[in-house]
Amino acid sequence: MHSELEELSEQLGARLLERGEWLVTAESCTGGWVAQTVTAIAGSSGWFDRGFVTYSNAAKRDMLGVPETTLDRHGAVSEATARAMAIGALEHSRGDWSVAITGIAGPSGGTPDKPVGTVCFAWAWRAGGCEAQTCHFPGGRTEVRALSVRHALRGLLARLQDANGIA
Repeated sequence: MHSELEELSEQLGARLLERGEWLVTAESCTGGWVAQTVTAIAGSSGWFDRGFVTYSNAAKRDMLGVPETTLDRHGAVSEATARAMAIGALEHSRGDWSVAITGIAGPSGGTPDKPVGTVCFAWAWRAGGCEAQTCHFPGGRTEVRALSVRHALRGLLARLQDANGIA
């Protein structure tokens, strides 16, 4: 998986550089793994602005501006919270693109409605869009987190590809 994450990060960086755009991350259950993966690429300082690790609800509110009502109504692991995180990351950075990840990596913390492996993602772009998605990943904590990082990077690449005609 490591080489795949590196390859995805290299592709992402090349596309962002071509466009002259910046990436910012907002991570909860992945604890900065996306940021670590992209900053492992030489030259990432030319396209990666910053990463927010907002593990607690207080951090989501304080650093990203996630509304308390969103957290109360939908919970930390929800598409609504992921959207608010992604939009907040753009508002608190110079990023053009953001990805947000919030989920339950386990081994505890799951519920019948949101079992371990439930991860919510959002991708936002300054040009005016935000998309969210919920996935259910198998495996233990490390597998859920690794699969989440891969999904986040793939999602960014797909959205950058779709935006090529818009840039």
